[in-house]
Amino acid sequence: MIKDKIHTIRDKQVILDRDLAGLYKVEVKYLKRQVRRNINRFPSNFMFQLNKDEFKDWRGQFVTSKSDKIGLRYHPYVFTEQGVAMLSGILRSDKAVDVSINIINAFVAMRKFLSKNANIFTKFQQIDQKLIDHDNNFDKVFKALETEKPKQGIFFDGQIFDAYKFVNDLIKTAKKSIILIDNYVDYSTLSLFCDSKVNIKVYTKNISSKLKLDLEKYNEQYKNITIKEFTNSHDRFLIIDNNVYHFGASLKDLGKRWFGFSKFGKEAFNLLEKLK
Repeated sequence: MIKDKIHTIRDKQVILDRDLAGLYKVEVKYLKRQVRRNINRFPSNFMFQLNKDEFKDWRGQFVTSKSDKIGLRYHPYVFTEQGVAMLSGILRSDKAVDVSINIINAFVAMRKFLSKNANIFTKFQQIDQKLIDHDNNFDKVFKALETEKPKQGIFFDGQIFDAYKFVNDLIKTAKKSIILIDNYVDYSTLSLFCDSKVNIKVYTKNISSKLKLDLEKYNEQYKNITIKEFTNSHDRFLIIDNNVYHFGASLKDLGKRWFGFSKFGKEAFNLLEKLK
């Protein structure tokens, strides 16, 4: 049926050059040659060539068999209703006139159908948009759930990898700064910060000669950690931007014994103020 060969492209109802050639019982190259000879009769609202994206989209939707793909190495031309009317004049045959009339009638019927059912199509578009919006919202929720870290928990002895992974994931969330308050810091603690791009401050009770050497080697490559001597804290705190986590074990001993962690709320701002 002629209606099956009419497609909507660029918000226009059009028919492809090869489908027209089939209806007119002529070769595609003959039809194109006649058009080229009379190109001044075919402005862009009468005929245009499919661009790369349009061709790919059309081919994906409507071309299913190998035989249909023959001759589709080049982007086809498409003709609007006005272009079809003009073709009947340049092909100059009774067959062309009869076929053109049938095609134009099909265009008219298609236009009436679309106009009559415009409200339905609009509702379908609105439903599609709502579904897209819902999908986007679900994606945001799932991403938030994936990035949301637990506020408290317990690691048991032997969960060394799980504990280190948890802390590593916390460190990766840092956007501005990291502060670690831990009285027992060594090279394994420094290694946790290798992938971080933010400035890091470490407060610890004793800065040994070994720790100084480890820090020098670390900063030769990464250059983002400063260590200060600090004796006022018994507990361990990891501060990611303004999020304060309390740890029951030093970071170098994660997972070696049972330890708990918890995330503080607004009361932690006191701690941040005292560090300034």
